[in-house]
Amino acid sequence: MDLTGAIWRKSSRSSGNQGDCVEVADNLPGVVGVRDSKDPHGPALTFTPDTWRAFVELTRRH
Repeated sequence: MDLTGAIWRKSSRSSGNQGDCVEVADNLPGVVGVRDSKDPHGPALTFTPDTWRAFVELTRRH
């Protein structure tokens, strides 16, 4: 999947671990990208917005 134009952001909670965390790009239509901040040129996972939303909601509950 081409993620050209993705605007990557880190969680505001990532500051306690030297900034090493996942980054999320949710500015592209129909896809949410997730990558490792330590390897920004490495592979990225992609999810549909509905799947990503469900994941985030589930993690907030636990």
